[in-house]
Amino acid sequence: MSRSLDASLFLLLAVLWGFSFPAISIGLEYLPPLLFAAARYDIAAVLLLIAAVIRVEEWRPTARNDLMAVAGGGVFLIAGNGLLFIGQQTVPSGVAAILQGLVPIITALWAIPLLGERLSALGAVGAAIGFLGVGLVIQPDPGNLLAGNTAPRLLIVGQVCSVALGGVLIQRAGPTIDRLPLVGWSMLIGGLVLHTVSLGTDELPSAEMISAVSVGALLYLGVFATAIAFLIYFRVLEEHGAFEAALIGYLVPIVATVASVFLLGEKIGVLTVVGFVLVAIGFALLKRRTIADAVGFSTGVGTP
Repeated sequence: MSRSLDASLFLLLAVLWGFSFPAISIGLEYLPPLLFAAARYDIAAVLLLIAAVIRVEEWRPTARNDLMAVAGGGVFLIAGNGLLFIGQQTVPSGVAAILQGLVPIITALWAIPLLGERLSALGAVGAAIGFLGVGLVIQPDPGNLLAGNTAPRLLIVGQVCSVALGGVLIQRAGPTIDRLPLVGWSMLIGGLVLHTVSLGTDELPSAEMISAVSVGALLYLGVFATAIAFLIYFRVLEEHGAFEAALIGYLVPIVATVASVFLLGEKIGVLTVVGFVLVAIGFALLKRRTIADAVGFSTGVGTP
């Protein structure tokens, strides 16, 4: 793969995922959050599983480790995103995207009890700096954590924790099935979970929900920001590894913020920007050895 194609795929994926946040905000004006999220993953699951049937010989999970990976991914990695849709009813899409920068930090913390990994002193400092950054993004009222926009922002932090846990559970299961059907089946399971919870909260579909805008937002999320985006992500992952693929997550909030400002007229405060920078610094400290290896030299410091 040429460098120009590398950069094109990298930027395309960041744009697809970045625009997903304003697309969610737009769609939420017409669709209830959990039903909206469920329908997104319904579409993506069908497309990814069709692609899996065509491209992968062993596309059905039958081994115990594969079934555990699909279950963990479906419940936590996919269905957990329902919290994002609930939170984005009031949280600006740019802020919601910035909070996603916490995923690799939370992932490292989940890996300690579930994968037996260790966190060095400098890694712990990085995690603390990341949480400080999130605090600046959330800006909670110490006297009332449920006041204002604090509660929905905490819901998005809960979504981040769920997504991170899902990723660690998949790694713990050690699936042998190809990533394409693994994600497709996980999205199918996650969509079913979201539909169940949606029905339990009386989110019933109605004709009033159908409009050119709501259908457009749903198709963009299901087809472009999920199915096509994951196919691109797999290619980047296979060609360049998990670290460079993870770096896309730090370009996504920038795209989402710019898109939200121009498309939705949102405003992002200075403290929110500072918070994002601190989260990025925390990530850099936590993954300093991986960063050093990626740029071709060693820091001499143990990995977290």
